Amino acid sequence: MRRLIKPLLALLALVVIAYVLLRTPDTDPAEMRAKYGAAPSQFVELGDGLTVHLRDEGPKDAPAIVLLHGSNADLHTWQPWVERLEQDYRVIRFDQIGHGLTGPAPDGDYRTPAFVEVVDRVADRLGLDRFVLAGNSMGGAIAVGYAIDHPDRLAGLVLIDAGGAPKKGDERGNIGFKLAATPGINAVMQSVTPRSLIERSLDQSVANKAVVTDAAVDRYWELLRYPGNRAATMARFSAPRETFDPDVLARIEVPTLILWGEEDALIGLEGAQFFRRAIPGSKLVTYPGIGHLPHEEAPDATVVQLRQWLAGLPQQGQIAVSE
Repeated sequence: MRRLIKPLLALLALVVIAYVLLRTPDTDPAEMRAKYGAAPSQFVELGDGLTVHLRDEGPKDAPAIVLLHGSNADLHTWQPWVERLEQDYRVIRFDQIGHGLTGPAPDGDYRTPAFVEVVDRVADRLGLDRFVLAGNSMGGAIAVGYAIDHPDRLAGLVLIDAGGAPKKGDERGNIGFKLAATPGINAVMQSVTPRSLIERSLDQSVANKAVVTDAAVDRYWELLRYPGNRAATMARFSAPRETFDPDVLARIEVPTLILWGEEDALIGLEGAQFFRRAIPGSKLVTYPGIGHLPHEEAPDATVVQLRQWLAGLPQQGQIAVSE
């Protein structure tokens, strides 16, 4: 037994040294706000200790579109869409709980209903009666949840490579999400998340590699390390995966547009077909050579399709289609 003590102590010492060398500390909130929260950003208090980082752009009397980002992203993912929509639409985007400069949920609840409730509180705070709700990935699942719970507030629903569909199990995924869902490893990731991991994960998520810039990787990496966000990420990935019941989706009467990248390695085209079949009257458009983030990878093509669809909505038709 004594012979084992020294090797074990040496191994423990190596583990401690490796941890110290590899540890990536939290970022400084003030520095992150200065870097990513300048105008037109707002920090809106919603009550119960929750302050949301939000941007509200475009004419305030124009039809409103609320944009929900995906897992471990932030409101900046929508910049290409905002630049193409803000002339004619009121475009609202915010960092969801456990993400970006909003930071962790005060109550630690990261189930879908909690995200849906925050969307409703944001809409109330901004005085939105009816609006179009669009979401990518996790944000798409939240948008679906909102359409189920609050159909009367929605003029339209846009799902972009949305979560919540059953998975076949053969999706390639990305390494960051896989590690975050692995017990034990995900505990270490609350302190050890190297930039290279974030870069590889983003690269594996898209087909158009032009979006994998140094600035984008830095933003993902720095905002993941915003205090409380890594713990929130691990809490979300530790929870059982939620999928929607087709019978529930069949009750959605909100006009629905589905946009999907054909090369999505996280959620394959089967997910797009699932939503198209389940949601009555929904329209599906797919994009060859595009991955999990069509709004970033193909902003021109997706916005042209979005504008055409918006122009056909009962309360959106007064807006002319432009490219």
